[in-house]
Amino acid sequence: MASDDVLGTDAREQQRPPALSLAAGRARGYHRSAVDTFLAAARTAFENGGGELTAADVRMASFPLVKNGYVVSEVDAALGRVEDALAARERERAVRAQGAGVWVERARDEAQEILDHLARPRRHRFARTGFLTFGYRIDEVDHVATRIVRYLRDGEPLTADQVRAAAFRMQRGGYREEQVDALLDATVDVILAVR
Repeated sequence: MASDDVLGTDAREQQRPPALSLAAGRARGYHRSAVDTFLAAARTAFENGGGELTAADVRMASFPLVKNGYVVSEVDAALGRVEDALAARERERAVRAQGAGVWVERARDEAQEILDHLARPRRHRFARTGFLTFGYRIDEVDHVATRIVRYLRDGEPLTADQVRAAAFRMQRGGYREEQVDALLDATVDVILAVR
């Protein structure tokens, strides 16, 4: 019976016009129902004040990759817009409740923490995986880290979308993914806070 339900859901998905473009050929995309459900919940949350869904929740959303799924880049762009809208609402609420000075000071403190972390020498900015374990490619992460420093210290242009789109190849003994990802998330928070 459960398999009939799944088949029925898949059949309905095939008949319903897709909200986003579908991955073509052998390319995999994000599971359509999972994306549709999440985006519908995000719309409802935003329209109802957004209290139960935060910008950070949107950034952490993940979906299974399947054949005939939504094109990954389109979903990621849509999620970026949702995250931006929720972050703007969170900023407005915090400024109303605490004042702009408190909000700016918090963003400045977060920016300084990022700068302090990235002040470490190149190739030593993050913990490394073991020699037999794969991590993010060090030179690519260091390149993005340099761009972040230039943004925070010198005011060079950098957008949240550029940080979100950062992707790294893997190498043995590379940087630990979770540390790099956490710093990128913090950078997005700062960028959204000071818009």
